[in-house]
Amino acid sequence: MTYCYNCGTKLYPKELDGEGIIPFCERCGEYRFPIFSAAVSMIVFSPQKDKILLIRQYGRPHNILVAGYINKGESAEQAAAREITEETGLKSSDFHFNKSAYFEPTNTLMLNFSCTALSDDLSGVNKKEVDYAKWYTLDEAKKEIKPDSLAQHFLNYALI
Repeated sequence: MTYCYNCGTKLYPKELDGEGIIPFCERCGEYRFPIFSAAVSMIVFSPQKDKILLIRQYGRPHNILVAGYINKGESAEQAAAREITEETGLKSSDFHFNKSAYFEPTNTLMLNFSCTALSDDLSGVNKKEVDYAKWYTLDEAKKEIKPDSLAQHFLNYALI
């Protein structure tokens, strides 16, 4: 961050006890810690836990995990359940946190969860948000997920 998000003044590096060098706004007299978005991605297992749901979005040709941003006032778990329902029409349960990773292209901290869908019926997929959704066996999912992606990284970590 180069400028204060409150007043627009150029920030300068300044020592803060116990924190190190932190951007400081001389006008506001405040340290400005990094600001970034937070989002969730989910490895959605079928009710039998033998398949994983992968989707395609926005005309892109690659399979990814269901994901979305966390809304203000919402927990990560609430966002995960909401995003799954919004994008696929599925209800889910048994949320388990797997891992987090920073995604630089969108300045987003991604929080990955595994969960179980209560149904494998994909007739409720939101066609405005999802171009394609399909259940894959665990081995198929590893092969079909977008290569060299954060989604692949999360999936491989969860299936170790």
